[in-house]
Amino acid sequence: MNLKDISISVPKKDHKGKVSGQLPYISDLKLENMVYGVLYRSPIAYGKILSIQLPTLPEGYEAVGAEHIPGPNYVKIIKEDQPIFANEWVQYIGEPILMLVGKDLDILYSLLDEVKIEFEEQQAIYTLDEAIQQKSTSGVMMSCYEFGESLETISTIEQGAHQIIEEEYDTGYQEHVYLEPQGMLAIYKEDEIVVQGSMQCLYYIKNALVNALACGDDEVRVVQSPTGGGFGGKEDFPSMMACHVAVAAKAVKKSVMLVFDRSEDMVVTTKRHPAKLKYRTALDQKGNILGMCVDVFLDGGANEGLSSVVLQRALINSAGVYKIPHFHAKGYVLKTNTVPNGAFRGFGAPQSFAGIESHMGHLSKLANIDPLEYKRKYLVKQGDPTITKGNFRDPILMEEMIEDLLTKSEYKRKKEEFQRLNQQSQRYKKGIGTSLFLHGCGFTGSGERDHIKATVKLVKSKDGMVMIKISNSDMGQGIYTTLSKIVAKELDLPFERVLYPNPDTKEVPDSGPTVASRTTMIVGKLLERAAKKLKEQWKKGVEQEVVEHYVHREMIPWNESNFTGDAYPAYSWGTNIVEVEVDTVTGNVKLEKVYGNYEVGKVIDELIMKGQIDGGLAQGLAYGYLEKMTSKQGRIQQKSISDYGPPTSLDVVTIESKVFDNPYADGPYGAKGAGELTLIGGAPAVQAAIEDALQMSFQQIPITPEVIMESLLLKEGEEG
Repeated sequence: MNLKDISISVPKKDHKGKVSGQLPYISDLKLENMVYGVLYRSPIAYGKILSIQLPTLPEGYEAVGAEHIPGPNYVKIIKEDQPIFANEWVQYIGEPILMLVGKDLDILYSLLDEVKIEFEEQQAIYTLDEAIQQKSTSGVMMSCYEFGESLETISTIEQGAHQIIEEEYDTGYQEHVYLEPQGMLAIYKEDEIVVQGSMQCLYYIKNALVNALACGDDEVRVVQSPTGGGFGGKEDFPSMMACHVAVAAKAVKKSVMLVFDRSEDMVVTTKRHPAKLKYRTALDQKGNILGMCVDVFLDGGANEGLSSVVLQRALINSAGVYKIPHFHAKGYVLKTNTVPNGAFRGFGAPQSFAGIESHMGHLSKLANIDPLEYKRKYLVKQGDPTITKGNFRDPILMEEMIEDLLTKSEYKRKKEEFQRLNQQSQRYKKGIGTSLFLHGCGFTGSGERDHIKATVKLVKSKDGMVMIKISNSDMGQGIYTTLSKIVAKELDLPFERVLYPNPDTKEVPDSGPTVASRTTMIVGKLLERAAKKLKEQWKKGVEQEVVEHYVHREMIPWNESNFTGDAYPAYSWGTNIVEVEVDTVTGNVKLEKVYGNYEVGKVIDELIMKGQIDGGLAQGLAYGYLEKMTSKQGRIQQKSISDYGPPTSLDVVTIESKVFDNPYADGPYGAKGAGELTLIGGAPAVQAAIEDALQMSFQQIPITPEVIMESLLLKEGEEG
């Protein structure tokens, strides 16, 4: 199959294996001399380990703990604060203390019940609100960043303001609900440990293993298995599991498999950070914004993990798509004795956009202007500065996208029609809401240049097949297909003659992690350049190899200490409109229509992009009104998918979407990042629609039936 237009869809590379059920996932593997592992986890939120008493272990069963770790006892991520096995203090319920390994899982679980650990329990911090109250206390603050206009300047502006509006906004946990739970296998060999599993970031795991095993680079190999979904949940967390199985394999000299069932996965893996956002906005007499201060608080859980980077992105997105005069932002990651929080599609931006879109909507009510009309007054334009004193260099098509969506959805007519219908119906209320959003593509600031330094390789065989050698993982988002298309088109080869095997660190260079909407744009561009070189050098019947390294685009230099410069090389853009019907007797929200317009440069495969839109929007909408996860006294309460309540096919309506063409010079064939953008607008749009239906304001997501009923009762009481 030759590719005339890169955007036209082709069958996905892994389509047959997945649809037929033949593709082996990590839990399908059975090896000779393989044992299983189960983890003994802390039953308390915070305390000191005083003693550990193990049961008598049958022959072939062994316990592995901190004493078996050849290197330092921490998972190498950013900070050295996450033990592989806790051996002195425990910081959250579910923290791993030791692992029992053996042939039979039933025997292992019964032995686990007989382990006796004595603790000296300490006072824990269970909630973000408690952490905020104690943030000046030693150890509670994990990270803090601040940037923007000086507070003195803003104070002067506030003194001349007609009105100052203060609002607090809360967002909850979100669970990834990948179809395949976490799983990792360490294959024991005398001269190397091979770790295979469900993962997004092979070299993150490899670095963590080299550190934990105190071994040479060639003594550890990481191989990605087919991965049944990630959404960020398989970015940082698998490094810990990989350390568990590798340390155990080295200790017992056997291959060790660790696979979670759904309830263990839900209770102990990382989540989207709960957040509190505080807004203080100065307005003039007409409701125009004079200045705005935003404080962002993220619940990091017990270990920092990637939280500092999530906070950076949350802050960079704190002004949304708006040019707000005299803007100041400050953010904190705070420690609680709860399960650590981590990477999740959107990486801090969904919390910020839920908050700023809500706040702008509430300000529009004060100004007595339609929310969308109010927001459009502040929309950034090409050439405008970003809030970090960078620049929006490329064309911005938001006005066209909004106009198109207004026409398609008949927004103005429906606004009036819904008002009329709502006056006639006591029980059912209809509403329509909008969201405007962007997403910075790639790593923040100079991360690609200074930390990632991506390298890609193409290898041509004698018979003219070309193999892609990169460390990026396909976890359902389709990069096996999209990246193969880029190489095939550049080489003018049939798509089938480009191969992309599962990445293996013994075979592939470090092209960076599969995160941050960077793979297609950054790695795809490197592959395009490598393919161009290979085409120029092509020799029939000869093996050839081409290597390409990342080159940084010249921009306003990023200064991490004062948060200034170009945070991203490019931005993708989106706008959503959502229609709902709210049942005021039950509080249930029914989606009626969902519209989305997006601009991601150039689409590399139309069907894959449609999958990203539909999946991302379903996840984003659910974050706004369906998915409720709670922690009580440090313990996650939802242990099954049905307890948690992600959307089913009955909850999601047909999504009318359109992608606008706006090629980006530094992306392959003009492509930018797309994967995270599609989630971000869902929650704020559904909140705006619920508010429109009920003519009430909400200060949190998810807006569940319980939240709606409480608010309606409160309103009745006030009116009564």
